[in-house]
Amino acid sequence: MTGAAFPDLGMDRPPAGARVVVAMSGGVDSSVTAALMKEAGYEVVGITLQLYDHGAAVARSGACCAGRDIYDARRVADALGIAHYVLDYESRFRAEVIDEFADSYLAGETPIPCVRCNQQIKFKDLLNTARELGAAALATGHYVRRISGPDGPELHRAADPTRDQSYFLFATTREQLAFLRFPLGGMPKQETRAIAERLGLCVSDKPDSQDICFVPSGRYADLVAKLRPGAAEPGEIVHVDGRVLGTHRGIIGYTVGQRRGLGLVDPARPGEPLYVVRLDAAARRVIVGPKHALAETRVRLREVNWLIDVPGPDGIEAEVKLRSMSAPAPAHIYPTERGAEVVLAVPQFGVAPGQACVFYEGDRVLGGGWIERAQAMAA
Repeated sequence: MTGAAFPDLGMDRPPAGARVVVAMSGGVDSSVTAALMKEAGYEVVGITLQLYDHGAAVARSGACCAGRDIYDARRVADALGIAHYVLDYESRFRAEVIDEFADSYLAGETPIPCVRCNQQIKFKDLLNTARELGAAALATGHYVRRISGPDGPELHRAADPTRDQSYFLFATTREQLAFLRFPLGGMPKQETRAIAERLGLCVSDKPDSQDICFVPSGRYADLVAKLRPGAAEPGEIVHVDGRVLGTHRGIIGYTVGQRRGLGLVDPARPGEPLYVVRLDAAARRVIVGPKHALAETRVRLREVNWLIDVPGPDGIEAEVKLRSMSAPAPAHIYPTERGAEVVLAVPQFGVAPGQACVFYEGDRVLGGGWIERAQAMAA
């Protein structure tokens, strides 16, 4: 790849000695990011965060930020001829991400730890470290685009919709966005792998990370039960009309919108599928009902991060994503004292507290917040 083909980073061509820190997780995306910055002429410093190290995670394919990944990041840095450092962030990661993940599940929510990791660890602590090292920017391997707009940098969806990670970066502040760069946002994944192969990087065929990195087994409830003894307390499974249909072994095993694994039949309507409609953590109850009971038209948000000027009391029209894989839905967003209220133009199903609601105008991310409570539409 020549310098002319290098993606637009919203930065001047580097003067001699200009430095960029690259967050290197040990995967192909961050490795290619480091290579692209090196080819562009920057002095690249790779930093890998040691976030956790469960024995099973070190060798598991598809993890990140564990033993094997640190080794891979170091090998890539050596091949590129760049400096590489490993920072021990295990205690911060435990406090800011893992503990909150466990507590959120205990509260009957469905958390997204990847957002908290970006918000609290990578784009806060690591970004500050990059500044302390005198870097001009922190570059990552996320698939999003940073576009210079009339009022400053804007966050946009990736050019490849199948790889877009903008939903997980809604909490990025405007100040952070000014310092961040995302070289992969304008290319498809196959091009990233092709660059890695051309450069002979050892991670060119490494599988992408899957699920939550610090849950090696993929069984979230098992981790929560281990971190919070007594979390898996039994309780009742109750129909939305008040009838007790059965018992469960802990609400941490359920999430709003879930259908599979309930093992229940409504004797009043044996042919009608049941879904988890709500989790009552205080009463240890799982509330179930038919699909239409999941319909929501109003959603309250907390901890809203705006990437535009905060709208006035009349709010704004936008599209919102209520889960990472859901289609955007038209809505009106009203700022509130505690966050925002989202009024959906069309009822949405499976709106889960603890998930994120991200606002879009076309490909541009306008902001987002954490789903606090959904209010069912009137009957």
